[in-house]
Amino acid sequence: MTRGGRDKDREAGPERKCIATGTVRPAAEMLRFVVGPDNQIVPDLLGKLPGRGIWVSADRSALEKAAGKNLFARAAKQPVTVPEGMVETLEPMLARRVVDLISLARKSGAAVSGYEKVKDWLSKEVAEVLIQSSDGSERGKSKLSTPHFGRFIGWLTSDELGLAFGRQTVIHAALGTGGLTQRVVEEAQRLKGLRVGTSDAQVGGRGRPRG
Repeated sequence: MTRGGRDKDREAGPERKCIATGTVRPAAEMLRFVVGPDNQIVPDLLGKLPGRGIWVSADRSALEKAAGKNLFARAAKQPVTVPEGMVETLEPMLARRVVDLISLARKSGAAVSGYEKVKDWLSKEVAEVLIQSSDGSERGKSKLSTPHFGRFIGWLTSDELGLAFGRQTVIHAALGTGGLTQRVVEEAQRLKGLRVGTSDAQVGGRGRPRG
């Protein structure tokens, strides 16, 4: 959940201009693409591929506009090929990245799962991020509240969270402080733009119940 000056701190990094909307946004809220050797547009989720970056807001409508209106070619100033179904393949790629980062946080001791463990972290103010599966019981999820000055992620499935924690399914999870937590938050924000439909709302937007 966004409160105080946290978003300004998070957005203090570099900014890029979206080729679809023309808006300037923090790079952490966008997706980078490059032109591959075969002139095919390649997603660069890690931001490490060589070549001039082409940036699009992490938003399904922006990506569809960029792909459908030849905006990648205009930005690259050369003919390019956009892989068929690229927008659809990006969502599971981003989801897997979020899952992998949560898994790394778990292995480092910065993440827990299960109602009682999450409740304990929240009560002790250890948790910085509350994560709850999109397909969990709303009644059960409403018993836990987003940490004060913290954030909420609620668009991963119980199966995806289960993968992160080495279990079949997970409904409730929490992240503590640390560098991995910030990376999870940023990657989850990108995923939200494709899965929920907009990246304009910050991770843990309004409407999340608090106790």
